Amino acid sequence: MIQSEAAERSPLARGVRPSPPSQVAPLAALALAGLCTSFMHTLVIPIQNDLPALLHAPRSDTAWVLTITLLVSAVSTPIAGRLGDLYGKRRVMSILLLLLVAGSVVAAMTSSVWVLVFGRGLQGAGVGVIPLSISLLRDILPVKQLGSAVGLISATLGVGGAVALPLSALVVQYAEWHLLFWMAAALGLCCIAALWRFVPRDEVQRSGRLDIVGAFVLSTVITTVLLLISHGDQWGWTSPFTIICAAIAAISALMGGWYELRRTDPVVDLRVSAKRPVLFTNLASLGLGFTMFAASVMFPQFLQQPLEVGGGGLSLMSSSLVVMPSGLAMLAMSLAAGRLERILRPQTLLIAAALTMTVGYSTLWLLGSVQVWQILVVNLLVGSGIGIGFAAMPLLIMNSVPVKQSGAANGLNTLMRSLGTASASAVIAALLATSASRGEIDKDLFQRGFMIAAVAGCASAICAAWISSSRPHKRLS
Repeated sequence: MIQSEAAERSPLARGVRPSPPSQVAPLAALALAGLCTSFMHTLVIPIQNDLPALLHAPRSDTAWVLTITLLVSAVSTPIAGRLGDLYGKRRVMSILLLLLVAGSVVAAMTSSVWVLVFGRGLQGAGVGVIPLSISLLRDILPVKQLGSAVGLISATLGVGGAVALPLSALVVQYAEWHLLFWMAAALGLCCIAALWRFVPRDEVQRSGRLDIVGAFVLSTVITTVLLLISHGDQWGWTSPFTIICAAIAAISALMGGWYELRRTDPVVDLRVSAKRPVLFTNLASLGLGFTMFAASVMFPQFLQQPLEVGGGGLSLMSSSLVVMPSGLAMLAMSLAAGRLERILRPQTLLIAAALTMTVGYSTLWLLGSVQVWQILVVNLLVGSGIGIGFAAMPLLIMNSVPVKQSGAANGLNTLMRSLGTASASAVIAALLATSASRGEIDKDLFQRGFMIAAVAGCASAICAAWISSSRPHKRLS
């Protein structure tokens, strides 16, 4: 019997339930790719204080080992999403993972700071795999399984970082630090093999071409904004370089917006992005990204502060083990969110996630004197909120954009989370740096940081309340 071309393209189009192996294996391969790329963010955290000695370079230079990964991932993610829509998501994911492997090998074979920065930049390109994986699920899975699968892939952004922190600390403690990058390269190769073995080729939407000018302008805006967020305090907010960066960002954003609105195939469709569900979901993503990374920055530092100044008095390895359970909470709650979205709207889940994190941070702020077990409990709350929120946001995005734009739209949403994490890194680092020069951080500064994170969570809840959406399984089907 001859089937139509549309019916041959995906199980979802035919309405046929695939066999269990064809559902589990692709999902496992995509989840592994997500864990691998999120691992890159926390890969060097255990050695960040030792990098000046290891690389024989000033701390201002070694800071780029962390910053460059965030910059490249933020720039490449929305562009990779658009390329995935045009040329196939699996194909683009493979290229990103190859760049990750290449960057890992470069980093593993050098002790030069700027060569390491180059390798870390290539590693950062791999983060675009996560939004592409989420969009790919829409093509290969039945609708009734989409919520749980999206939750699982979304959670890998936090799970990989939380689980990788103690693993990296363990490797650094008992082995040479270059082994971290050889591990990353091996993991990347495994992801590529799993991707081509188990994930079917997706439908290619060749309805346009990549907007090169738009991609360049978007990259300029993202780069200057992230440089301002991450280095503005170091440069001085009124310094000429800071003012020039701000001017470039503003002018590029205005000119880029004017240009993109006149394109038939923009790299980011501003009209779609201005829809209420997409706009307020992305704004909520800023706050959720802030609250997630605030925990990653503050909790380990607090736990490693001496008991005499009100800290936890723990070692790097012990503090990593205290933080790690939040990743398991993210995983569990993301899977639960996939089931809950069949009963509750994703908007409701997003509000609940933001309020959960707000309650956790507010509790620490109001307690005054914080114990290790309280950090553990609140970190579990934060992880649970991230698991629910990160599962709900892609559903809201895919519920509101055409299929052919799902990759770019999810890429933009991931970019907004990255801006939130960059903001958290800059704000919390500037806050704690006021007393870090003494080797000990005033506990009152941590209390102020908890308050700022609570405000960010509350802002996310308010943005989520403004989202107008219908149940995703009705719209997607």
